[in-house]
Amino acid sequence: MNLTTEGGMTLVPTSAPPDCPSLDSDNWTKTSVPVFILLITALGIVFNVFVLVVFWFHKKPCTVAEIYLSNLAAADLVLVSCLPFWAVNILNGFNWIFGLFLCKVVHMVINMNVYGSIYFLVLVSIDRFMALVHPLSKNRMRRPKYAKLACLLAWGLSLLLSVPVIIYRKVKPVCNITFCGLDLEEKDARLLDCMLTFFSFIIPICIVSCCTVKIIQALNGRLTEGLNQKTEHKATTLVLAVLLAFVICWLPFHLVKLVTLFPSPDVLKGNHLDNCRYIFTCLAFFNSVLNPILYVVVGKNFRKKVTELFKQEDRKVSFSTSCTRTSNLMKSVRE
Repeated sequence: MNLTTEGGMTLVPTSAPPDCPSLDSDNWTKTSVPVFILLITALGIVFNVFVLVVFWFHKKPCTVAEIYLSNLAAADLVLVSCLPFWAVNILNGFNWIFGLFLCKVVHMVINMNVYGSIYFLVLVSIDRFMALVHPLSKNRMRRPKYAKLACLLAWGLSLLLSVPVIIYRKVKPVCNITFCGLDLEEKDARLLDCMLTFFSFIIPICIVSCCTVKIIQALNGRLTEGLNQKTEHKATTLVLAVLLAFVICWLPFHLVKLVTLFPSPDVLKGNHLDNCRYIFTCLAFFNSVLNPILYVVVGKNFRKKVTELFKQEDRKVSFSTSCTRTSNLMKSVRE
């Protein structure tokens, strides 16, 4: 068995190339990538926590689309929380210092939440498809209890696809460092990677594309009349923006992965491919920061929820202050 960088949907390129070149050759990798990753982590935690607070503490229950988007925010939050391990690993010259348990768990959690993010986007695109293309099914199929069940299934499928990481991730000495990688033969690793790419990207992106085309057709062919239709269109605009951001951020990453799976010219190998892989991986993880920004910039309903939440909290604070003053006044009168 060889320790390989391929297979198991290796989202984080935490390895040195097999021929063991000098790890000091790519200084920009050690300096720029960790800084960018830590920036993504900080912004991603703050922004996604903000989104979850708005969805969870708003007085009105979440709609079906908001249930999916809140789960997407939760997946993004857990994902960016694990990225500092990658930054430290790069700063340490790809020498994994966190042990076998975290080697398995950290990469499993990263993979699981990336898969979850993709599947939640699939669910939210299907929800918009049902709302606009088949509006009569709204009361029957688009219910919060079904949305929560779908989210549970999406988490379960994401965990299932992450099982190979738990099984095959190993910590071994490679090139004078302790390396955390997949312990698979190259042929088996490529087969596994092909299978996971098919189930975690190709099938979801096909479903999302079909739903998006139908949604755009429905929007173009429908007169915007009535409050309910305007509300649906606002939610759909946000969903389309999130889907577009996902494609822009993740498509380059998967194209590079496809290049690594099949024979390619020498110009696409070596440092050129490694550099592209780092850049596009950072771009892919930036999507976890971009989603909350889109909620605020594009999502009119989300901005409304934020305003209502602050007013709701202001009323609570005012009521609490009033009660405290009344209590103090009563005490002073008694005295």
